[in-house]
Formats: sequence, structure tokens, C-alpha cells
Amino acid sequence: MSEEKTIERKQIYNGRVVQLRVDTISAPGGRTKQREVVVHPGAAAIVAFINEQVLLVEQYRKAVESKTLEIPAGTLEVGESPEECASRELIEETGFQAAQLDKLVAVFPSPGFSSETINIFKASGLTKVADVEAELAIRFMDLNDLLDKIRNGEIKDGKTIIGVMMAATFCTLQLQNLP
Repeated sequence: MSEEKTIERKQIYNGRVVQLRVDTISAPGGRTKQREVVVHPGAAAIVAFINEQVLLVEQYRKAVESKTLEIPAGTLEVGESPEECASRELIEETGFQAAQLDKLVAVFPSPGFSSETINIFKASGLTKVADVEAELAIRFMDLNDLLDKIRNGEIKDGKTIIGVMMAATFCTLQLQNLP
């Protein structure tokens, strides 16, 4: 499979968080095709632990017309590193600050149409540093209960599923490496 060469790029929409562009590409056999691309600056998400409990936020997501239970996350600001974003978002959404952030993984949630990369971190050593507005409900859940909710389909948010599964693997590997 060969790379697609961009012949033309048109910006269709420029929003607060995303842009939409249409790329005309050269396809095999001399044909051209169009690709619609959502341009996103990237994000950071955090699997934060407090005494074996995972810190989650509950929020209404208009795109899916329902409440979701998710790990804290947010969009990178201009010039901000994923680590800086993770630290900022954790405080803004939950009021907690992490003593340590360990990168678990970076994922492309929808590479078929979006440029977004989500960097997922495990946070530990949490301290309450601020009170946050009640826009997001904060929940604490045992890791095993959260894994059950993922298995039975109650949790559908991709970054949460990937982050929790990676954190569970990370924790298991740490335990296996103890003397």
C-alpha cells in the first residue's frame, strides 16, 4: 500500500477546537479522491489513582446524547506539552494534583478522519489543591469494578477503556517485578 499524495488542501471550517479540511489526493491508477479530515490539536487523558480507586468524571456528551463516565481529559493548548495538559486538566476537572505522571500510551482515536492524538497518563500521589465547579460530577471507582463496567459495555468512551486497560496492565507488571 502506497502513501497518498496530497494534490490540494481546502480548509472548510475553522472552529474553536477543530478544523475541517478536504484533501484531494492522488490514488493508484491516476485517479483522484477526496479525504475529509478533522484537524485536532491533540489531547491528554489521565488515569488517576487514589488508594486503589480510579478518579472519574461524569459528564453529558452532546455528540452521543448521553452522560458518560470517563477519565479526566482535555485538549492541548497552543505550545502546551501533553504532560502540561494532563496536569492542568486534572486540576481543572477534579481539583486534584498529581505528584507523578507516567505516560501509558499515545493513541489515534479515529485515524480514518481525524488527526487527533490522545496521550494517556497514569497519575499517582494525588493531593486535593482546588475546589472545582459542579459542572462535572467526580466519582471514585475500584479498578476491578471499573474493568467490569468496561467488559459489560457500561463504559463506552474509548480513551477511558484504553487508559484503564493500560493502567491495569501497568499495575500488574509492576507487581510482577517486585522482589
